[in-house]
Amino acid sequence: MSSSFDRNKTLRTPQDVNRLAERLARLSEVSQLDDGEAHKEAWALADSLLDLESSFREFLDEILPKLASSEGEELYDLLLETAESFRHILYHILVQQKFFRYVAPTNEVSFKPPERA
Repeated sequence: MSSSFDRNKTLRTPQDVNRLAERLARLSEVSQLDDGEAHKEAWALADSLLDLESSFREFLDEILPKLASSEGEELYDLLLETAESFRHILYHILVQQKFFRYVAPTNEVSFKPPERA
């Protein structure tokens, strides 16, 4: 049985990811970020996009509806869970691959949740 995640996926199979990586590898702007055999940017980028697709769908289909209908302690706990989901998203944007790193903020950012009142 397929979930709503699967039904709307763009990158459904390993072959979809491979085809995307092969197309990305043909872009000199992507392949110039390779580091020998240790890092192939096109493959890292395609894998990041695959994970991002799943993370965004999870946020829209599961997390946001829960946030919209919760309050109090449950809402606070969901906010912390949301932060962890966002941390995972940021990893795929800023760490796993190199191409999108230019979108990183250049100002001081805190990596701690706000203190509880």
